[in-house]
Amino acid sequence: MFTVSVKMSFRASHQLALPDGSIESAHTHNWSVLAEIGSEKLDKMGVVMDFHRLRALLGGILAEFDNSHLGAMAYFQRDNPSAENVAACIYEKIEPKLPEGVDLQSVRVGEEPGCWAKFAK
Repeated sequence: MFTVSVKMSFRASHQLALPDGSIESAHTHNWSVLAEIGSEKLDKMGVVMDFHRLRALLGGILAEFDNSHLGAMAYFQRDNPSAENVAACIYEKIEPKLPEGVDLQSVRVGEEPGCWAKFAK
């Protein structure tokens, strides 16, 4: 299996609903996103997928998140905007847009240095 990944970032605020029913104060992070894709075979160019194409795909998705309040997005009105759920949301948006034969391995999201969440199927 060949794998490649791209890392990009966006800036957004969020606030989590806590187990006691309270909601934490809104705060902003510089989120990091690492998307890893893989394939058993390389394409005619000898790559899993062109890095520029993968970066453009991820960048288009992250543009929806950038400079936003995550709680205002429909996805996070049903799911707490935790790093784990941000990773799952991005995964669900990228997966159907990949070329045939290329599989999304995982999406990792960091909301601050050293704190990462990963979603993979």
